[in-house]
Amino acid sequence: MKKLKNKITATLLLLIITVGSFATSTNMQTQTIRGQIIDQDSKAPLVGANIILVNSDPIQGTSSDVDGYFRIDHVHVGRVDLKVTCLGYEEKVIPNILVGSGKEIVLEIELAESLIQLEDVVIIANGHKSEPLNEMAMVSAKAFSVEETKRYAGSFNDPARMVSGYAGVTGDAMGNNDIVVRGNSPKGILWKLDGMDIPNPNHFADEGSTGGPINALNSAMLNNSDFFSGAFAPEYGNAYSGVFDMKLRNGNNEKREYSASLGVIGMEATLEGPFSKNYKGSYLINYRYSSLDLLDQAGIVDYYGVPKYQDIAFKFHLPTKKAGTFQILGFGGISSIFQEDFAEENEDSLTRTSDFGADVGFGAIKHIYPVNDKTFITTYVSASGTRNDNEYKKRYDNGDWYLAYYDEFLNTNLRASTNINTKINAKHRIKAGVIYSDLGYDMFAREDALGSGSFFTELDTDGRAGLIQAYANWKYRISEDLTLVSGLHYMQFLLNNSSSIEPRIGLDWRFTPKQSLSFGFGIHSKVESISTYFASVEDETTGEITIPNENLGLSKSMHYVVGYSNRISKNVNLKAEVYYQYLYNLAVENDPNSMFALNNIRGGYTNRYLVNEGTGYNYGLELTLERFFSNNYYFLVTGSLYDSKIKALDGELRNSRFNGNYATNVLFGKEWKVGKASKNRTLGFNTKVSYIGGHRYNPVDLDESTAKGYTAYDETDYYGKKADDIFIMNLAVTYRRNREKTTHEFKLDFQNATNNKAFVMEYYDDFSQEVEKGYQLPIFPTVIYTIQF
Repeated sequence: MKKLKNKITATLLLLIITVGSFATSTNMQTQTIRGQIIDQDSKAPLVGANIILVNSDPIQGTSSDVDGYFRIDHVHVGRVDLKVTCLGYEEKVIPNILVGSGKEIVLEIELAESLIQLEDVVIIANGHKSEPLNEMAMVSAKAFSVEETKRYAGSFNDPARMVSGYAGVTGDAMGNNDIVVRGNSPKGILWKLDGMDIPNPNHFADEGSTGGPINALNSAMLNNSDFFSGAFAPEYGNAYSGVFDMKLRNGNNEKREYSASLGVIGMEATLEGPFSKNYKGSYLINYRYSSLDLLDQAGIVDYYGVPKYQDIAFKFHLPTKKAGTFQILGFGGISSIFQEDFAEENEDSLTRTSDFGADVGFGAIKHIYPVNDKTFITTYVSASGTRNDNEYKKRYDNGDWYLAYYDEFLNTNLRASTNINTKINAKHRIKAGVIYSDLGYDMFAREDALGSGSFFTELDTDGRAGLIQAYANWKYRISEDLTLVSGLHYMQFLLNNSSSIEPRIGLDWRFTPKQSLSFGFGIHSKVESISTYFASVEDETTGEITIPNENLGLSKSMHYVVGYSNRISKNVNLKAEVYYQYLYNLAVENDPNSMFALNNIRGGYTNRYLVNEGTGYNYGLELTLERFFSNNYYFLVTGSLYDSKIKALDGELRNSRFNGNYATNVLFGKEWKVGKASKNRTLGFNTKVSYIGGHRYNPVDLDESTAKGYTAYDETDYYGKKADDIFIMNLAVTYRRNREKTTHEFKLDFQNATNNKAFVMEYYDDFSQEVEKGYQLPIFPTVIYTIQF
């Protein structure tokens, strides 16, 4: 162990020395900011828009050409604000753009048409940077930037970890990036990429889950994106708790650019550039490999179970002169971990092994066709899949091995969708679309935990099922200060023809120049993981094996949200939301004495007979005080008070598993210029401090667990125990240096810097035959070096 620590220390010192020894340059570095200005609703290019750098002296700026393109050269590196104005459109300011010498800034800026049509008048908008990119969202929505994903302490450049600092959102204290929204199960989350549904994009993900330890889509590929926590716009379906709507950026279409990163978690490289000099198309490719795997192969680390993974992501942007724009995009990841466990009294005696693997892949062809300057049609076809397998082996007392558990899950999805967007005029916009998903599955699971030689087959099925979704959105800007969004979402699951008609409505009223009220309502539903419908159920009395859940319906919820926003100053915004979610049609065990509800699990499936007769609710208050990054610092303070209850067939209203009751976060960051201005050196400090109410848990029933050979819980007081509250402090220090045409960044990030050890759960150890306790993830330092050129 001492040798291992010495090797790791030497490696970190080498990285620090390398960063600190870069050659110096005496010239003030500059970069180019360019992009395209388009209409927010019709996506048509806007000619003659004025773009200037705020507070530049002398003024730096330009105007967009006939295709909406603009270019500003010789912009000094650092943080700048960009202001865009255009006759007949609302003014827009893009704040806090981080300009580095190693990479051009390429933007696509959307302007909203003003309802006041006066010649030579520019309307000043009162929006701010946290407003969602999707203008159909009126409540419970927040935009986030790629730079925030990298900046927030403890996020590890993972957007799923970053949003755990938002009001109403908590994560997994034991290390996964599961997203718990307003007391709902993480399995209620929907992942989208560039407007397309995608499978769970995380490495080491379990069947039916939506989280994992590491996201396969890292920040090097992402553009600014949206996160929704309730009352979603009509275009979002098959989710009841939250929506992660991520966007991939386009590659640079004028020059080749590269970036590379080396860190504790992974090493990666990104390549982007144009296909040819006179063509606006571009490519963007990123590849990443597990650093721990390489260190293991080199003999630097040596412990029982090294997580191995690799992933690739790509986007090809292919505009044409008359046929619209084509995009080919996707990502893929493979991950595995092989663990060995040795007897405590004899470290050479291998007692059990676990071999787990998880793969994910997604690919799509997308076409955007402008019918005219007010209407465009978006169509895509996609194919995706996930695979999970787990093999768990144990030893008899005589030393012979036996297979205690084995499963393999293969899910595939062929999807086609088209939608039409029409801007009737400045007041009215309509978006309508249809999605068809062909879901394939091939699943098998069996267990013999005690090594009896007789397997119980928990799951054995294959086939296909269809899912139809259709939606219509209508956005009505009643006045400059009042906007209404309404619509309908329809979903039908063809496996058993369960369906849902879901009305949605949102209203935003800006009653003073700096204050607004908002309201949202919507019905939302979700298909359960396919494995749930085909799980085998054994009758405890007769021993008969049946598959009773094939006709299980959709779980549903009804969301009500009221919000208040106050732009206290140019850079400070206060937001409050109260919400109530009525949960119904929940899947619960078909037993009048049972307390089991499917909404209390994070993923996977259950071997229980289920019916859609459960109910429940979530309600709460959320507060957000945010100072956007300006004058070299920012802060974000969020607080949530909530209650989450579920009623199963026993008829008693009980705490849901995820009912922590409260959560608060304080995030702060500051940057300093160090050394001479010509050296372009920046030192940054970021912290995130969280105090989160503990989730509920069931204690282990030791006698039953010993008899079965795996963890069995005491359900006499279902989720009646409360785990410890979680305190976690994350710290990050960054050093950034801009040289000629190159940007270097070094980041040291500590998750749980105080090494707090809150109790989270109990589980059964089948080797020691004792109850063990699970605690929050201990201190976890990471270091990463990035170069852009």
